[in-house]
Amino acid sequence: MSRITDYGIVLLTHLAAGAADPDDPVHNARELAARAGLPLPVVSKILKTLTREGFLLSHRGIKGGYALSRRPEEITVASIIDALEGPIALTECGTERHGACERESRCAVRQPWQQINREVRKALERVRLSDLVHPDGPARPHPDFLLLTDPSPVSPPSGAPAE
Repeated sequence: MSRITDYGIVLLTHLAAGAADPDDPVHNARELAARAGLPLPVVSKILKTLTREGFLLSHRGIKGGYALSRRPEEITVASIIDALEGPIALTECGTERHGACERESRCAVRQPWQQINREVRKALERVRLSDLVHPDGPARPHPDFLLLTDPSPVSPPSGAPAE
C-alpha cells in the first residue's frame, strides 16, 4: 500500500471521527493537515481525489471544507484502497486481469497468488471506516480480521520450552 493511500485512510478516519458531531461535520484541508500532521499540499491532493471518487462532499465558502458522503459504516477499507491506488494486489500476477505479467503463461504460482489476493480483499472488505474510528466500540471488526491482528503470542513448536 502506498503512503498516499495510508494518508488517505488517516484523513478519512479523522473525518469519520468528526462526523459524529452534527454541529461540525465539515473540516477544511488546513485543519485536517494539522490534525494528521501531514503537509497541506499532500492533504489537498488526497482530498480532491477522495471527492472525485465519491467518498467526500466538498463545501465551498467561508465555512467550507470536506465531509463524508456516506456513513463510516458504509465505507470499506478495500474501497478506499481501490479508489486511491487501483485493484488490491500483492503481486502483479495476483490481479485477475490477463497480460499483467510477461511470465503469466508459464507461472506456476499465479493461481495461488490470485487466491491469496482474493482472501486479502475479502478481509479488507469486512473492515469498515467505522471500525478504524472505534476499534473497541460498537462497530467491531469481523472476527476473521481479529485473527489477522491478534497480538497474543504464538505457541512454541512442540518440544520447545515455553517462555
